[in-house]
Amino acid sequence: MAALGSPPAPAAWLSAWRPTPGAACGLSGFDPSAKPCSLGDKAKDKASLDTLTAEIDALQDLFRADQRFKLLVVLQGTDTAGKDGTIRGVFGRTSPLGVHSVGWKVPTEEERAHDFLWRIHQRVPAAGEITVFNRSHYEDVLVPVVNGALTPAQVAQRMDHINAFERLLTDTGTVVLKFLLHIGADEQRERLQARLDDPTKHWKFSPGDLTVRQQWAAYQTAYDAVLNATSTAWAPWTVVPANSKTHRNLMVATVVRDTLLGLGLRYPPKDPSLVGLRVT
Repeated sequence: MAALGSPPAPAAWLSAWRPTPGAACGLSGFDPSAKPCSLGDKAKDKASLDTLTAEIDALQDLFRADQRFKLLVVLQGTDTAGKDGTIRGVFGRTSPLGVHSVGWKVPTEEERAHDFLWRIHQRVPAAGEITVFNRSHYEDVLVPVVNGALTPAQVAQRMDHINAFERLLTDTGTVVLKFLLHIGADEQRERLQARLDDPTKHWKFSPGDLTVRQQWAAYQTAYDAVLNATSTAWAPWTVVPANSKTHRNLMVATVVRDTLLGLGLRYPPKDPSLVGLRVT
């Protein structure tokens, strides 16, 4: 029997973008320029996205009323992969009462004094809520790995803890959707350069971005390890080819919409005490 928070089975086309649990896989096997959701041209894709975001808005209202589930959407990816843009593009029409976003930064001193999942658990969604993570607990098996701050044994232990944590969430009614926004190295170079060339985007640029870019290969290897260790039946990864911003949003919106539809959401039973009640 599936866990309460398990998402419905993916559509046939989506299976190709969800790494098989326990199978060796790597980002090199996924084309960041692919467009599996595209309707053939950008105008049609934008129109479809507009329809999807309206549906997500309506569904999140029903999701809040239903109260049986929680939805955690994890957006992970390299610098410039488009985590902020995905939140705006997919959830920009939804009510802030029902959809919340959390941006994760370097842990504070207080957060470092606890286990690495302590701060994460405090921000997962409550009943009827949709929470979107901009970066996530996966930073703790990416950044310290690339920087050599963890031993292989510590990395393996953290992966196990993440799987157990996400299983706890799904067993108690949280649907976990994890999206790895996958862009190519050339695309990242162009996006970083665009930030440098546009004064209105300088605030988005940090000299540290160039340092991290020099670690591109190491991060790709770290992401491969994450996919291999934490692609589970209860909390699957979806690799989203994200060189196209429109397609990136279209694909994420499609998965979110289909997941919400697959939950069989319903309004709570009518309250008999309200029958015939008149407001004076």
